[in-house]
Amino acid sequence: MTSTIRSVSWNLTLLAFGAVVYSGGVNTIVLGQGLMAGGVSGVALLGYYLTGLFGPGLLYFLCNVPLMVLGWRSLSRRFILYTLFGMGMVSLCMQYLPQRTLIPDPLLAAIFGGAVMGAGSGIMLRTLGSAGGTDILAIWLNQKYDLRIGQFNFFFNLAVFAAGLAFYEPTLVLYSIILSYTNAKVMDYFLSLFNQRKMVFIISDKADAIAHDIIHSLKRGATFLHGAGAYTGKSKRVILTITNTVQIKRLEELVFTHDPNAFFVVENTFNVLGEGFARRKVY
Repeated sequence: MTSTIRSVSWNLTLLAFGAVVYSGGVNTIVLGQGLMAGGVSGVALLGYYLTGLFGPGLLYFLCNVPLMVLGWRSLSRRFILYTLFGMGMVSLCMQYLPQRTLIPDPLLAAIFGGAVMGAGSGIMLRTLGSAGGTDILAIWLNQKYDLRIGQFNFFFNLAVFAAGLAFYEPTLVLYSIILSYTNAKVMDYFLSLFNQRKMVFIISDKADAIAHDIIHSLKRGATFLHGAGAYTGKSKRVILTITNTVQIKRLEELVFTHDPNAFFVVENTFNVLGEGFARRKVY
């Protein structure tokens, strides 16, 4: 029971914090330049620019209603309930946070506005919910077809911006595309930031001793893969282990202390699920 309360509190806190970051980027950087943010928030901002009615937060909420209905039917109830909270927080913050123009240069505003918004979106997507909008479609496509969330949002936004050319100055649309690209890249970075791991293959004649120290000294798991030398035909046991960037140098020293002639191959990996690492999220 205590762990459940802690998990719920942590998710709600991250959603609220991410909503403040995201909305702060919109209200203090993007709105002052009249830039489109892309996605549902971009549609809401475009409606706000053209009509001046309701306010961006309320328009964002109204645009999300059909997608939330779709999500309720196709995604888990837990995810949708968290997303309702996140969407509500973004709507409230966009509606009531003060609107300012902190960056007068439109190019710098597009870059830094996209970075701040991407950070907010990435923080919210690190939880069991999201900010709503196209994230619902993006997550569904990510689960079904492994399409990266940032990539989907970027290409969706291109379609939105193409439609926006009918109502908008071309220069502002181009700046908005820069904002969208920065948003997507920073969001993907935040999504991978805390999952970044190193996958290491170790080939050595002293595999037993190395594996023993990996398990007992570094407190990491290790798996033996059975292979054979292509030239000699000699059987080899290859160690596969996953570690983080902090421990990689300790692992390297451990291996070459045992066997100066070992092969030590390191690959970056950004999503490790399983015992001792992240658990799979069910949307």
